[in-house]
Amino acid sequence: MFDYYANPARFMKLSGVLLPWVSGLTVILFAVGLYWGLFIAPADYQQGETVRIMFIHVPAAWMATFVYGYIAFASAVSLIFKHPLADVAAKSAAPIGAAFAFLALMTGMIWGKPMWGAWWVWDARLTSVLVLFLLYMGYMALWQMIEEPIQAGRAAAILGLVGAINIPIIKFSVDWWNTLHQPASIVKGGGPAIHSSILVPLLIMIGAYMVLFTALILAAMRAEILRRRVRNMRLAQAEGGYHG
Repeated sequence: MFDYYANPARFMKLSGVLLPWVSGLTVILFAVGLYWGLFIAPADYQQGETVRIMFIHVPAAWMATFVYGYIAFASAVSLIFKHPLADVAAKSAAPIGAAFAFLALMTGMIWGKPMWGAWWVWDARLTSVLVLFLLYMGYMALWQMIEEPIQAGRAAAILGLVGAINIPIIKFSVDWWNTLHQPASIVKGGGPAIHSSILVPLLIMIGAYMVLFTALILAAMRAEILRRRVRNMRLAQAEGGYHG
C-alpha cells in the first residue's frame, strides 16, 4: 500500500475521500476536549484556573516535536527511496509544525508568567523548543531559496535529518538539566502521574491535535501537488511542449 499510494493521482483520490471525515472528527474532538478541559476539569490547588492552559499548551508542544519527527522520517524516505510524495509530505508539514511550535511557545509564556514571575526564562525545555521553531523557519526558508523542487527537496531533507537531533534534547531536557519544567507526567514508568479528571480531557485534546494535523497535512499535500502540476504545465508551455 505504501508504494501504491506513492502515485500522486491515487493520493489525491484517497485524500479527497478522507479529508471531510477527518475534518469532521477534528471538530468533534476539539469541542469535547475544550469543553471538558475548560469547564468540567477541576482547577489546580496551586495554580488555580491558569492550569487550564495545559489543554492547549501540552498538545501543541507534543505536536511540535511529533511533526518535526514526521519531517525527518519523510526526509529519510525521500533521500533513500526517492519516494515521489515524501518531499511533498515533508514540505507540507513544516508550516503546520511551525504553527504548533509557536503556539507552544506563546502559551508556555502565558502559563509561565504567573508561575515563574517572568514571560521568558532561558529554561532548557523552553530554549530547545525555541531552537525547534527556528529549525522550522530555516527549513521553510530553504525551500523558498531554491526554485527547482528536486534540489530544494534534497537540501531540505538533509536539514530535516540534521535538525532531528533536537528532538531527544527537547524530550530529555527536564532529566538532563535542572529546569523549571516538571518531569514527564503522562508517559512514564509506573503510569501517569495526573489524576483522571485532568488526564482524560488532556488525552482527548492530544487526539484532537493529532487529527487536526492529519486534516491539515492532507489539505496541504493536495495543494502542493496541484501547485507542482501548475508549475510543470507552465514550464511545458514555456518550452513549447504543452498544448493543453
